[in-house]
Amino acid sequence: MQLLASTLSVTRYRVQGKLAEPVMDTVRNGLKDQMIREIDNDPAQKSIGWTESARPFAPDFESAQFIFGNNLVFSLRMDKKSVPAKIVAKHVNMATAKRLADNGQSHLSKNEKRQIKEEVLHRLYTRVPATPNVYDLVWDMEAGVLWFFSNLKEANEELETLFSKSFRISLIRMFPYTEADLAAGLSDDQRDALKQSGPALFSGGGHA
Repeated sequence: MQLLASTLSVTRYRVQGKLAEPVMDTVRNGLKDQMIREIDNDPAQKSIGWTESARPFAPDFESAQFIFGNNLVFSLRMDKKSVPAKIVAKHVNMATAKRLADNGQSHLSKNEKRQIKEEVLHRLYTRVPATPNVYDLVWDMEAGVLWFFSNLKEANEELETLFSKSFRISLIRMFPYTEADLAAGLSDDQRDALKQSGPALFSGGGHA
């Protein structure tokens, strides 16, 4: 559980929008509808969904305790499969040789080659177990803030997409620009100036 780790990477989000009433039913239904799907013994290469922080490999949001005061605590889980290219090439070559021998052919068409590769990948991905990655999050319902315990680009992008799909509201990633725009109480003139601003270059200079 990342929340208990000695070192953490955190991305802060502002939650934008209003959940449909009753709020807790909306949240629970969103978690159940988009719960992680197991893909071991399945040809799928990737699965992304919600899971419990305490039980990431046996989620059950019907009975799970994920509400702690004003905070919701659950996790994003990403399962991915990978087959080395050399393994794929080996099995494609073997399947190609067998097809040629069985049919008495000297060569295969482009469509036949594509079909063989698809069949090989389907067979290999069905046999390969998925590697799971679990990323915890804390959602402060009262403050409208969410902390996601990862800075990985792919994980953050998948979170933003899945969150919107699950709850019909969106996440705004907070960094200095969005913090100033949304939380600093800027006037219209100040907001216009902020939009025109760019990164500043800081460099040390020596003295003659």
